[in-house]
This record gives sequence, C-alpha cells and structure tokens, in this order.
Amino acid sequence: MSFFGTPSSSTTVGASTPDAKDIEVAEPPTDSISSLAFCPQADYLAVGSWDNNVRIYEVGQNGQTQGKAMYPHQGPVLSVCWNKEGNKILSGGCDNAGRMFDVTTGQSTQVAQHDAPIKCVKWIETPQGGILATGSWDKTIKYWDLRTPSPISTVQLPERCYTFDVVYPLMVVGTAERHIQIFNLTNPTTAFKTIASPLKWQTRVVSCFPAANGFAVGSVEGRVAIQYVDEKDSSNNFSFKCHRRDQSPTTKDQSLVFAVNDISFHPVHGTFSTCGSDGTINYWDKDARTRLKSFDPAPGPVPATCFNRNGTIFAYAVSYDWSKGHSGMTPGNVNKLMLHACKDEEVKRKPAKR
Repeated sequence: MSFFGTPSSSTTVGASTPDAKDIEVAEPPTDSISSLAFCPQADYLAVGSWDNNVRIYEVGQNGQTQGKAMYPHQGPVLSVCWNKEGNKILSGGCDNAGRMFDVTTGQSTQVAQHDAPIKCVKWIETPQGGILATGSWDKTIKYWDLRTPSPISTVQLPERCYTFDVVYPLMVVGTAERHIQIFNLTNPTTAFKTIASPLKWQTRVVSCFPAANGFAVGSVEGRVAIQYVDEKDSSNNFSFKCHRRDQSPTTKDQSLVFAVNDISFHPVHGTFSTCGSDGTINYWDKDARTRLKSFDPAPGPVPATCFNRNGTIFAYAVSYDWSKGHSGMTPGNVNKLMLHACKDEEVKRKPAKR
C-alpha cells in the first residue's frame, strides 16, 4: 500500500472560505480533481484526479486528515465510488479501464474494460448482491460481477455517457446530445423511458433523489431541472437558474453563465447541493423550491462535491473543471480539497407553508 508522506495536520483556511472553519485537506492531488466519494461505513474519502491517481484520506473527528493510500490508473481518473461494505474502491478513467482497490490488502486490480474512457462508475447493491456499472464514451454501460472477467451485460446508449447515477432500483443516464435514459434496475438492460433533457444545453450531471422517485439534472448553462419519474408527479417538475452572475449592476439581462458541475443529495434531509465553474456552492430544498445557503469558497471552479454517510461533513474540490476545454487550463490553477462541517440550519428542509 502506498502512503503519502508523513501524517500532517490539516490547515484551517481563512476568510476566503464560507466561514473560517472549513478545513483544507493536507496533500491534495497535483492536478484537477474529478470525483469525490465518501465511504458508506466510515469517514474515508476517495478522490480521483487528472494526475492519474486515486487517493484515500481518513477524516478524523475534528476534521484532521491523513492520506492513507494511493493507487494509479494509466490516464486521468474520471470517477470513483465505494462498495456497500466500504472495503473496496472502484474507479474508471481515460485508460478505458475500471479498477478496484481492496482496502484490506492494499492491492489494485483491473475489473472492467471499455473501448473509450470510462466517464462514470457506480456500485449497485441488488437483492442478489453487488454489481459494478461503468458508463463510457464508447456509448455503452456495462455491468460487472467482480468475480468474472467479462461483463454480465452491455447496454447500448444513444450517445456517449457523460454522467449517470443510481439509487436502487432507479438508474438515470445522461449522454451527449441531451438524451436522458431512465432504467428500472429490476430490468437493467432496457431503458423504460428515454427523454430529451428538460434543459436546452449539454448535460453535465444527473443525480437521483434519495427516494428513487426522480432526479436532478445540471447543464453547462447554469441551470438545474428537477424531474420526477412518474407522470402523476410531473406537476412537480421545474427548472431554475443558478451559477450565474450579472456582468454589471446595469446589465441585468447579460448574465455570465457557468457550468453546473455536480449535484449531491444530503443522505438524511434530502436537500441537495450544486457547485459550479463560478466557484460557488449552493444548498437547496427542492420541495420548498428555495435556496437554503450560498457560499463562495473558491478562488476557482468547484468540480466535485459529496456528503459523508450521515451528512455531517461536506467535501468539495477546488480545481480546474475543464468547462472551457484545454484553453482554460492555464498555469497557476489551484488544487484543493476542502471539508465543511454541515450545520442543521444549512441543510434541513424548510417547514411547509400553511
């Protein structure tokens, strides 16, 4: 098992953070951060980066962090997740490979293969056991039983997979050309509904509601749509603008528009966060259709976020998010991992209006 340097305490970052208590993780990745995932059993954070590595950090009770392990891909890592037991980390990246890191043995093995980069990996816990799903730019999703080298099945997508999310039995896939496919994982090989994204611009992220009855979609154009699966709930569908800035106080109709990079649902309250290329983070209550909190923590884009298993810690990355392509990758981009202690008033739903 490869460890980073000596254990070092985290530093508390000052006034540029939402409050002075956000904690900066020691020894962050050396290139853009693509994906964050907390272990479902303990406060371990897996981090995928464009420096070709997955890092695992242990988060202590007071937010102090220690790098515990690291394993490589042969190209940038685009997605990380954990299995249900929290003893294996799964990752996919630009080497077209899915890899598994066994926390107990410290060994990394290849467990999946595509014909193009793997954009997204998710663990699916079914009544029959755990399955790895990998979504790729080769226009397929593949399901893997980790005990066998070949995929159990392959799903042809209408376009390249940009994002997908799973809350069993719901799986929602967002592809190029604004296709969104909705799966019931009791029949995992056929989408039961295919729709065009309710947003007019390219899909950046989809995230399933904790209740598995709908999903949120974020686009490159600073909008989020809330979508329910059942037609009977369609009156609750709506979209809203976020991650936008007025160019000046006198030009309200000329907003600067930023990509919505990630959407993370709170595991207890069902509220959610959005983060964007503008360096801001918002917490939202979709049922009250209101913003709960907004903070502006970052001297650069926020590409990825996640809550820990009980919603007390919110992790976010600050680094270049590739929303402006190669030309936006200028020298001096920061790479930071930050931990925010969630307060109830920030993430709790608003009481229903009478």
